[in-house]
Amino acid sequence: MTTPAGPTERRVPEAVHRRRWAILGVLMLSLLIVVLDNSILNVAIKTISTPAPIGLGATQSELEWAINSYTLVFAGLLFTAGLLGDRLGRKKMLLAGLAVFGIGSALAAESGSPVQLIAFRAVMGLGAAFVMPATLAVLMNVFERDEQPKAIGVWAGGVGIAIAIGPITGGVLLDHFWWGSVFLINVPIVIIALGLMVWLVPDSRDPNPGRVDPIGVVLSVIGLVLLVYGIIKGGQLADFTDPQVLATIAAGLAVLAAFVVFEKRSDHPSVDVTYFKNKVFSAAIAAIALVFFALMGVTFFSVFYTQSVRGYSPLQTGLLMLPLAAAQMIFAPRARLVVDRFGNKATTTAGLVVLAAMLAAFATLDADTPIWLLEVIFFLMGAGMAHVMTPTSVVIMQALPREKAGSASALSNTFRQVGGALGIAILGSVLSTTYRDGIEDQLSQLPPAVRHTAGESIEATLGVAAKLGPNGKALIAPANDAFLHAMHLTALCGAGVAVVGAVIVALFLPGRPPAPQEGQEETELATADH
Repeated sequence: MTTPAGPTERRVPEAVHRRRWAILGVLMLSLLIVVLDNSILNVAIKTISTPAPIGLGATQSELEWAINSYTLVFAGLLFTAGLLGDRLGRKKMLLAGLAVFGIGSALAAESGSPVQLIAFRAVMGLGAAFVMPATLAVLMNVFERDEQPKAIGVWAGGVGIAIAIGPITGGVLLDHFWWGSVFLINVPIVIIALGLMVWLVPDSRDPNPGRVDPIGVVLSVIGLVLLVYGIIKGGQLADFTDPQVLATIAAGLAVLAAFVVFEKRSDHPSVDVTYFKNKVFSAAIAAIALVFFALMGVTFFSVFYTQSVRGYSPLQTGLLMLPLAAAQMIFAPRARLVVDRFGNKATTTAGLVVLAAMLAAFATLDADTPIWLLEVIFFLMGAGMAHVMTPTSVVIMQALPREKAGSASALSNTFRQVGGALGIAILGSVLSTTYRDGIEDQLSQLPPAVRHTAGESIEATLGVAAKLGPNGKALIAPANDAFLHAMHLTALCGAGVAVVGAVIVALFLPGRPPAPQEGQEETELATADH
């Protein structure tokens, strides 16, 4: 392993160093469309679940798959994408990933059925898998170590910008155009990003890359797909003891266990599992995964709360989520200052405790709660997240040598995406199972075929109620009550997950370090994975 140079010695070429902030701007534009896409889709969920010609008539489980087909391909291929970037050049991977993402977006916009949408979202996930790790890896190679925390803070703030722009853009588009416009909007952004990237971004790679690991890639993808499919199926059937559900989940866990064993024995693993012997690295990765588990699950049900229960339009829902994004934009670039003052452990633990408290606060919301309370909850959630995301990203990226930036970024993003996918799958399943139990008695008068469909989600129940005309009005109040009960329980599950994250970082992340001697900090971080 190469030992990093002392802090006074420049490792970035002068020409690149001069345009580093412009390069960061281009990287954030690439990141923007990847994050933007999911936040736009969250607002469009209700429209896509509406029957044709307005939407596609997607069921709750099809909606979860529309989100998770993207996430699973994305998460499953991140290991490989990070390795290929380190090996072949990060700029090449960025350009290829953006092009595939743009093509997938155009195809998704023209989907004629939920199955087509799920397939084209998977194509978008394939492109995004090559974009996300490359942005952080390039960042680590164009900024000197002393500026990296600041740059990562700005990068994390970019996620906040995307979270803000996404729902509002989605709302405006859905007010004026058909649902497919939320995907078509990606195409012009991709074209602009490609042009700027060719012009500004330098290429970089690992001088000693590992070989590609096809068996590891296949095992990781199959394991993740089986696991999440089993969880979604359990929610759809409202029965996690069903033999098909249990068998699928068990098979997924078995394949993932085989993946870990294979990686430990391989001389060219996709994931060097020895990284996880470093407790600080492992705790930071776990914190990111748990934050996204809770956040993605909550975002999924909050859209139904604001649109189905409260009656807000997609645009209004987007505007209601602004405080979450604003808090991220305000606090993410400044979180490093809090870390300098109080240390990683105190900052990250406090962020997770605030996040857990806000998730628990969702359990107090009713159909007539003043909407400003939701705004306060969203703002504090964003503040909590910013104080987890920035410090943990810096810890992860600086724990490995600069040459392995792609691999470190891929690991960080993989756990983030897997956490998000499992959050949607598990919390979405808790939501739909609890909702079905709560509404079942009210649906007993309906024909059996209609009864099963109507019990899948509040949107499905309201759709059946609309078709029944005046007779269906009696279903609306029970549907709202059943959904609120299900949302409260799901929010408390999310809060519990955030508390687990707080305990992990409180135990394992380092406290406030003593002031380092000249050159000492570089040497310590270089040996962190030994």
